[in-house]
Amino acid sequence: MTDRRKSYVYEDSTSSIIEQDNTHIHNDLDDLEAEYDQYKHDEYGSNSNSNNNNNNNNIQVNTNDIEPYITGPHESHTTDKSYINTDKPFIDTSIINGNETIVPAYHEHIVTEKEYFDHSLREYFTVHAAKNYVKSLFPIVHWLPHYNFTWFTQDLIAGITVGCVLVPQSMSYAQLATLPPQYGLYSSFIGAYIYSLFATSKDVCIGPVAVMSLETAKVVGRVMEKYPEGEIEAPIIATTLALLCGIIATGVGLLRLGFLVELISLNAVAGFMTGSALNIITGQVPGLMGYNSKVNTRTSTYKVIINTLKHLPDTKLDAVFGLIPMFLLYFWKWWCNSMGPKLVDRYYAKDSKQNFYWKKFYFYAQACRNAIIIIVFTAISWRITRGKKKADRPISILGTVPKGLHDIRPIQVPEGLMRNIAPELPASIIVLLLEHIAISKSFGRVNDYKIVPDQELIAIGVTNLVGTVFHAYPATGSFSRSALKAKCNVKTPFSGVFSGTCVIVAIYCLTGAFFYIPKATLSGVIIHAVSDLVATYTTTWNFYKMSPTDFLCFLVTIIITVFSSIENGIYFAMCWSCAVLLFKVAFPAGHFLGRVEVAEVVNGEVVANESVNIEDEFDSNESNNFSSGKDVTKVTKTKIFDKTSTSFSSDSLDSGSSGKIVYHTKWVPYDHKYTKELNGELEILPPPPGVLVYRLSDSYTYVNASRHYDVIFDKIKETTRRGQLMHHRRKVDRPWNDPGEWEPPTFYKDWAKWFKRGKSGDDDDGGETTLEETGIQETGIIRDERPLLRIVCLDFSQVSQIDATAVQSLIDLRKAINAYADRQVEFHFCGIISPWIKRSLKKFGFGNTNETYADESIISGHTSYHLARVPNDLEAGYEVRAATGTNLPFFHIDIPDFNKWGL
Repeated sequence: MTDRRKSYVYEDSTSSIIEQDNTHIHNDLDDLEAEYDQYKHDEYGSNSNSNNNNNNNNIQVNTNDIEPYITGPHESHTTDKSYINTDKPFIDTSIINGNETIVPAYHEHIVTEKEYFDHSLREYFTVHAAKNYVKSLFPIVHWLPHYNFTWFTQDLIAGITVGCVLVPQSMSYAQLATLPPQYGLYSSFIGAYIYSLFATSKDVCIGPVAVMSLETAKVVGRVMEKYPEGEIEAPIIATTLALLCGIIATGVGLLRLGFLVELISLNAVAGFMTGSALNIITGQVPGLMGYNSKVNTRTSTYKVIINTLKHLPDTKLDAVFGLIPMFLLYFWKWWCNSMGPKLVDRYYAKDSKQNFYWKKFYFYAQACRNAIIIIVFTAISWRITRGKKKADRPISILGTVPKGLHDIRPIQVPEGLMRNIAPELPASIIVLLLEHIAISKSFGRVNDYKIVPDQELIAIGVTNLVGTVFHAYPATGSFSRSALKAKCNVKTPFSGVFSGTCVIVAIYCLTGAFFYIPKATLSGVIIHAVSDLVATYTTTWNFYKMSPTDFLCFLVTIIITVFSSIENGIYFAMCWSCAVLLFKVAFPAGHFLGRVEVAEVVNGEVVANESVNIEDEFDSNESNNFSSGKDVTKVTKTKIFDKTSTSFSSDSLDSGSSGKIVYHTKWVPYDHKYTKELNGELEILPPPPGVLVYRLSDSYTYVNASRHYDVIFDKIKETTRRGQLMHHRRKVDRPWNDPGEWEPPTFYKDWAKWFKRGKSGDDDDGGETTLEETGIQETGIIRDERPLLRIVCLDFSQVSQIDATAVQSLIDLRKAINAYADRQVEFHFCGIISPWIKRSLKKFGFGNTNETYADESIISGHTSYHLARVPNDLEAGYEVRAATGTNLPFFHIDIPDFNKWGL
């Protein structure tokens, strides 16, 4: 066994190491620099000697149980110890001779590329994975074999109910998209059919929706402006837009890039949907009042409102067929949703059968309100417009709707059309995908099933691709119809087949009746349906309560959508979401940590007092855990190791019944009053002098590496002193950006000295002055009492990834800190959760001892390891192993208790 009896100090700025015995070096101090160097050496020497004395005890080890472990070239070169041989049974105690803890050796190797492939990628490159991928593209194969009569009944009811709503809504939304009504029917039936094959959501109903119809109208209008009048038709543009949206959505889904949709936050989506709903409502008011041709509804919302008010005197009879149906729809909804069920509960509270049937009646009456209102006012319209020419009709009606499916063939895209549509694609894609994913996830969460976003993108993409064969325009998930399906207790996506069939029946059998539908009534239906998209007061207030910044985003998105355009509202919502994410990453809330002694009490008694004074036997080894001058609780430690038990005993934990509480060091931020991580009334004790503990609160990447560098280095310069003060160096050798405090020139010092002597007279001792007077008082230099930096501990417990820029920043930080401290400073890391982070750090000299950055002399006497124990049933005791690699003494599983290191 080697007995080290040397202590090391640093001699000068070159960090050369000199040996000292137990004698002190006495040198005459000729100037202030020599005095300061001795001051610095004395501090190093006292600490080194103290650490050395704690490690000079010979360890007596029973060689029958333990054999020496000799470190290899890459192992930790600390003071010589004996280690447990992992090939032999583990001993039952970890304390030898009362001084040193025996640590079983564990050589931790760095992760390799092969391990990464085996752990994270191999499962995706197997035949089984390919088979599962293909099966995942058709979710219907998983649930269709289990289909039963009960599911069929519920799907049939839900499908027909939604179909009754889908027919009038699809024609209304086609009108909103500035397309003939039959294109809305084409989009609705094909969407319902195709989606049932690829869906992972049973509730979502695919078809024309208000916001996408409005976006389609804007795209159609802008593209038609690029062509001479009459050269291209609106349906061709709309169907081509569906083709491009389908291709992109399908590609994103097949590549499993659905996570990109998550970049837009919920508040941004809500703001965009509310702004779009207001845009749609204001755009339908002119049609509701009968002067739609006199107002340009494609401009900004506020302009539409102004122009609508200007043309109020132009109101026609259409207002009767618009306002009355809209009023009836709102009243119908209120009665069936609120007043009717309340009356049923009041008068049929004891009659459960009548209560059930009446509530079912109200439910289906509400579901059919759109269809009933349109039927009634279409009948009135037929009575007053039948047999009249277009110019003689008192109201505007829908007109001819072709019967059946015409021209079913792949679309023929005119040359240059895709190029002209391309600038409009981003907003259209975002609306198409974002609305659908938001709706599907919402109903999946409410009805307790999981949707697959990537598969939903494939479903919406394939739906629009196939829809181009039937001249459909872009379709996506509808919130109102999906809510109706959910309330109908739909069981599977197969209900879409029944909804699509209802539309097919309408196309072949009811087109003659569609001719007399009043346009104003369709406008009323649109306003009534879209009003559900406007965020309520409760939703708006909840955004403020959850996050004021989210509330601000919500409001600004609405304002931009109303006063500019839907596209700008979409882009702002995206940019805001990305900016908030980038801001949180670029300006992470890193914290400098202090320590507090905490303990867990099981089944303790809570008393009214805010604090309790406890007197108990005091453990002298814990006396240095408290550096403040206040009286603190002194407790003994409970027994934590029992070799006769096969499981952890209750005494090994903090127990109220044992009467003893074990306190351990917990590292928390200094601003705990604000973060609420700890009781704000508790005093946080700082780390030992020369120790800095910093917690990174996010991934350490190129975005925030520079900020972490500045924060850490500024804190070091604030709390510790330089290894060699600035005024000890020649002015020409000082860095230009940090030259220290300004010093007056020599002639000024001489003049000030002469002036002082002339004023005070000759000194009593003949004018002789001491070194302190000339070196400190006259030069004005004050001795810096701050500690030298010894340890920087970085808590990586919240860092999931690190990149090359961050590693280089750490290397630069280590270089700058070593130059500042004029010595090698220990860099400790704890809580590393990624093996690739540990690999990157080790590759560049972090984690282990090395001559360049972490010579073994600087950790002599205070190496720290973590042990782990598990019950051993065979030996009726515990096995003790190293929790982390003993070859990496600077990597820890948790922040060490530096106060016990004797620094």
